Amino acid sequence: MLQRHVRAWTGRAARQLSNMASSGAASNTPMEDTIRAKITDALQPTRLEIYNDSAKHAHHRAMAGSTSSETHFRLVVASPAFASKMQPARHRLVYQLLADEMARDGGIHALQLRTMTPDEDRRRQEREEEAAADAS
Repeated sequence: MLQRHVRAWTGRAARQLSNMASSGAASNTPMEDTIRAKITDALQPTRLEIYNDSAKHAHHRAMAGSTSSETHFRLVVASPAFASKMQPARHRLVYQLLADEMARDGGIHALQLRTMTPDEDRRRQEREEEAAADAS
């Protein structure tokens, strides 16, 4: 049930972003929007969570002088494209998709990935639900 609501929300959000882009409205999160678009187009994920952790790292010496507020991201991606691939190959696939954003000045400085197949994601969710039921 929750997944249906998340999918509906994701669809509405994608349409709103598309409408914003076509109306010429500037996004407050252009890097996040680019990440979402590239991963969605290439991997057709069943789950995509993007966390912008940049504010947690703004005080680091490497970030001194950076004008970007989108440098550190944590991604959770479930995609059928990851089937039969080990974690390093999955990560390489995402890194290749985002190579331009990582290479550019003021681009992605750090990227934390959690990649899985839809089946692995389903099993993980079942384990979490069982653990929550056992805890209550």
